[in-house]
Amino acid sequence: MEIRWLKQTASPEAIVVFGGWAVGPEVFDHLAGDQDILFVSDYRDLAADLPDLSGYEKVSLLAWSFGVAAYGHWQRARADLFQRRIAVNGSLTPVDREAGIPPVVMQKTIETLSAASYQRFITRVFGAGQPEAVIDIAARQEELRAVAARGAAPDPGFDHVWISEKDKIFPAANLKRAWAGHRITSLAAPHMPFAGFSSWQELLA
Repeated sequence: MEIRWLKQTASPEAIVVFGGWAVGPEVFDHLAGDQDILFVSDYRDLAADLPDLSGYEKVSLLAWSFGVAAYGHWQRARADLFQRRIAVNGSLTPVDREAGIPPVVMQKTIETLSAASYQRFITRVFGAGQPEAVIDIAARQEELRAVAARGAAPDPGFDHVWISEKDKIFPAANLKRAWAGHRITSLAAPHMPFAGFSSWQELLA
């Protein structure tokens, strides 16, 4: 796991973001808010602990894409830090034909990962063409294999689930099955929906 502060200003409130696969924190740069922001990525292993957050009056969790299952696995062995948990376009069963990314798609992504296929992936994530991006192919293949090998994560108790109807990574129908019984809000957005939000508070609603 890679853990880094995106913003640290001694705010009384912090948000911990478990990000997605091979997409950096820049997708959150435009979001307004006074909260301190801690960003977690790289799920090849889940052994790392977060920094001490006990000084905050409130700590919220936002998990996106593969960050949803990664957080579920990570939290299982640790004391609960969060007053609110939000899931965005991800599943506790990340590789699943009915409730996640179909296994055949995951396997093909691993086997054929290249600079060109990653660029196509990023285009699907954003729903539009993106500037050329750089990827560490071996590391990201290792991460995908680790995600698949962990399997289903326990439900840590998400308070709200955002699901994008135009998601080309996690099929929206699969996510709706995965989160049946939870509070769900649908978005007319791609897998990366954050451009449709202006503040962290909107996402944590």
